[in-house]
Amino acid sequence: MKPLVIVDSPKRWPLHIPGTELVSTYDYLSDPTFAQGPGRKVFNLCRSLRYQSSGYYVSLLADARRHRPLPSVSAIQGFKLAPVIRAASEELTDLIQTSLRRIRSDKFELSVYFGHNVSAGHERLAAGVFNAFPVPLLRARFERDGTWRLTSVRAIGLGEVPESHRPFVVEKAELYLRRRPRRSRSSPPTKYDLAILHDPANPLPPSNKRALKKFIEAGESLGIGCDLIERDAYGRIAEYDGLFIRETTAVNHYTYRFARRALAEGLTVIDDPQSIVRCTNKVFLAETLTRHRLPVPKTVILSKENALEAIRSIGYPCVIKQPDSSFSAGVSRIDCEEEVEGKLHDLFEVSELLIAQEFVPTDFDWRVGVLGGRALWVCRYNMAPGHWQIVKRDDKGVHEGSFAALSVDDAPRDVVKLAVRSAALMGDGLYGVDLKVINGKAVVIEVNDNPNIDAGVEDSVLGSWLYEAIMQHFLRKFEEQRP
Repeated sequence: MKPLVIVDSPKRWPLHIPGTELVSTYDYLSDPTFAQGPGRKVFNLCRSLRYQSSGYYVSLLADARRHRPLPSVSAIQGFKLAPVIRAASEELTDLIQTSLRRIRSDKFELSVYFGHNVSAGHERLAAGVFNAFPVPLLRARFERDGTWRLTSVRAIGLGEVPESHRPFVVEKAELYLRRRPRRSRSSPPTKYDLAILHDPANPLPPSNKRALKKFIEAGESLGIGCDLIERDAYGRIAEYDGLFIRETTAVNHYTYRFARRALAEGLTVIDDPQSIVRCTNKVFLAETLTRHRLPVPKTVILSKENALEAIRSIGYPCVIKQPDSSFSAGVSRIDCEEEVEGKLHDLFEVSELLIAQEFVPTDFDWRVGVLGGRALWVCRYNMAPGHWQIVKRDDKGVHEGSFAALSVDDAPRDVVKLAVRSAALMGDGLYGVDLKVINGKAVVIEVNDNPNIDAGVEDSVLGSWLYEAIMQHFLRKFEEQRP
């Protein structure tokens, strides 16, 4: 179905955007035929978006109809809140200073049309503002008091767009419509759309290229159109029904901002913000697992004041972990007391709390993949040759140990059961639970969000079923959301 362009008066609207249907505000709000077609794009270009104006209700009803309004109600409310403006200004500060460094006055207004500005010199700043405040036509105000800062953002009507800029607006609106990948005619029709966030430059991504392709194929077989997106798609996330993050996550990383924005827009999100917060911090994990009396290696939380005494209570050797470490990075072993000061000094510069855990050497670690409270796959990761971790980093690069994938039924029952219990403490998303078996007893090492799912590794036993099971989970969530 064609995207809808909603304007106050189509007869007076001077622009024609190819590939769209022009509709009056009144007709969209009152004509029941426009309530059809869940997932339809709606460009809200009403003159006013103030609270309870007709423009506001266009986006509100579009959300109720499961359309995809630009802007969404959350975006409309966002640029009216001073804390949101300040946060965006801080996030964009380097870009703001660079873009406006040659402006002589202490005040400047930037017009942003579908994420673009007529001046090439301000193009990156326009994209940044649009990502923070995804509104088709907007104007951002900046002021300088020593350094430039963003002070306000407001939606504008076409009447405020200079006549000379209007061909540019049409061009960028068309570009916005075309930016979504065009699927081939042979592709099956899709009912829902899923954004898969990835970073092609990541040397250790959670899913390799073949796995991403398999996710896309599995989604399309179920009527879910999957688009691979990157970090520059932040302002477009409301176009989708769901977000699947296949990039290394962290709270101070753009993946977390994507997750929060997607959740605020009503999307089904994996990994959801709560899971990212909980799983990426080992202090939280240690406290939670211990409080629920799940078996873990002896673990203590370190501060500068208690570090030496706490480590002595565990004994040597022990393992020190940064709270946000991942892929075996930020994890080191201390073999004797003489190493404590040297190894902890730099770590405490980054975080005021660390984790110390007794060293429990094994030939391999168990990884159980859990989704929505159900174990999907099991993999056994062997330690890297001549090393105590499954990943070894040295001057020659990154070295990994071998692996052996299993079906859930073929894995030790106690390992799987403990993994499911541990994942339930984090949420109902997708987790990879790492465990060891010590003296015949399973213990939890950690619970990870966005676990590795690589073609040829985790899927080597289950094949395409693994990808289909994950897409089935999204499909169930989508169906639950739509009336």
